[in-house]
Amino acid sequence: MSAELLQRARAGDREAFAALTEPHRGELQVHCYRMLGSLQDAEDAVQETMLAAWLGLDGFEGRASVRTWLYRIATNRCRNQLRSSGRRPVTAAPLPVPTPEPTRLGEVPWLQPYPDALLEGLSDQAPGPEARYESHEAISLAFVTAVQLLPPNQRAVLLLRDVLGYRASEAADVLALTEDAVTSALKRARATMDAARTADRPPPTPGSAEERALLDRFVAAFTEHDIDALVALMTDEAWVRMPPLPFEYRGTEAVRRFFTAVYPHWKESDRLVPVRANGQPAWGAYAHDPTTGILHITGVYVVGLAGDRISELTRFETTLAPYFGLPRTLD
Repeated sequence: MSAELLQRARAGDREAFAALTEPHRGELQVHCYRMLGSLQDAEDAVQETMLAAWLGLDGFEGRASVRTWLYRIATNRCRNQLRSSGRRPVTAAPLPVPTPEPTRLGEVPWLQPYPDALLEGLSDQAPGPEARYESHEAISLAFVTAVQLLPPNQRAVLLLRDVLGYRASEAADVLALTEDAVTSALKRARATMDAARTADRPPPTPGSAEERALLDRFVAAFTEHDIDALVALMTDEAWVRMPPLPFEYRGTEAVRRFFTAVYPHWKESDRLVPVRANGQPAWGAYAHDPTTGILHITGVYVVGLAGDRISELTRFETTLAPYFGLPRTLD
């Protein structure tokens, strides 16, 4: 940190303030996304963090780095938001066909995908020695989904300790908790996360021939509306989710029942446009309008891979398409 930049920023120089804080914006947004499970909420939280930092710059004593100071503000903003009763209600257009009873093993209606494009060019801040998760696992949908099942303090402690690698004393300082409270919260959070982990094989390397072959089979099964072929690609304990709708199905039989029920609607999907989200393969799905022949986007799908099988298929609302550069229509 430049003492001159800090002095200029305290004197009201916004360019100096930006030079101090903007290098950390991207990683702060990823952190807030992990806390909140929502890209849109994470963007708002980072904006509020930067405003609070600007207004509170005189109170920054320099005992910690600017990065840690910003993480303190951002983490506590997220904790407050999670505790608030004023979070917007979950709304989504219902499916146009009846669906089977969900598995109901842990619905997470606030989950949204995170575009890989926003992960590019982030400052390469290596996690501390306490970290337990690799960066690619800590951005996966499976990880973020499991984090959303934790209470606010446990989320914050787990991310600070096991993802960012802060020591217990540092996490306690960021959260204004005792070290004993941090240790206790981390123990409970780890138990929940360990229970959510599966014994699936690791995914193939992104861009590898193995990944391309599996994804080609998935796209063919999906666009040909072949339920048997699609289910055959899935692990025995595969998940299908549709946040913010309260539908989640686990296991091939539950998945088969779901796709059989929604087949009249699903068979209208004609094209998949590839993107990437959370370090995973993803697509924008499009269906033909029978009157105009124009393709309209119907959803954003993200898959989780385990070896040569699919372990998760998650469908998100069309409102998220712009974040992935997906147009509303295709000719």
